Amino acid sequence: MYRIQLQHKDFMVINKGPGLGMHDEAGEPGLVNLVRAETGLELYPVHRLDKMTSGLVLLARTPEANRALSMAFAAREVSKQYLALSDRKPKKKQGWIKGDMQKGRGGSWMLARSLDNPAISWFDSAPVREGLRLYRIKPQTGKTHQIRVALKSIGAPILGDERYGGTAGDRGYLHAWRLSFSLGEEAFDFVCPPDEGQLFLLPELHGAIAGLGE
Repeated sequence: MYRIQLQHKDFMVINKGPGLGMHDEAGEPGLVNLVRAETGLELYPVHRLDKMTSGLVLLARTPEANRALSMAFAAREVSKQYLALSDRKPKKKQGWIKGDMQKGRGGSWMLARSLDNPAISWFDSAPVREGLRLYRIKPQTGKTHQIRVALKSIGAPILGDERYGGTAGDRGYLHAWRLSFSLGEEAFDFVCPPDEGQLFLLPELHGAIAGLGE
């Protein structure tokens, strides 16, 4: 379900498992309340991950830390990197993906060509093995379903993300891999390799990640 990666006096870093929502849903507790129940702490979610997405989540422990971290996210002062897998051939192997997000049917989103208030992501990629490619995405904005829509737009929907045309899989292959930020005078950089999902456990994946460089 989840693992506590770090307890700091101002925040906690959690590794969220795939399939776990951030908040309670249909009587099932979400991540925030599960961690609250385990630790007895009053916690504040600074950002969120989609239910299918695993990886790093930051929970503030005080209202002051929540305010400072939330402002850092809003000001794009937090560096976020995600890893995704696709079994489709992309239109391009790296570059920028930009466009306004428009609501589609049934809670889905689409990427428009207009740039009034665009979702902005930079990505690069590396082959894992025949028919499987690893993508590293660095979102510059924080729109709903941004990464999922971005990869669909280049013809490489995420494996397991059937909402956006991805091939069915044992999970949605999107993982919040790296999170870097500053709080006060201290800089933090957390890296969390994916550890759930058959394809995220392939031995070739380590070489593909290394091949991305910095």
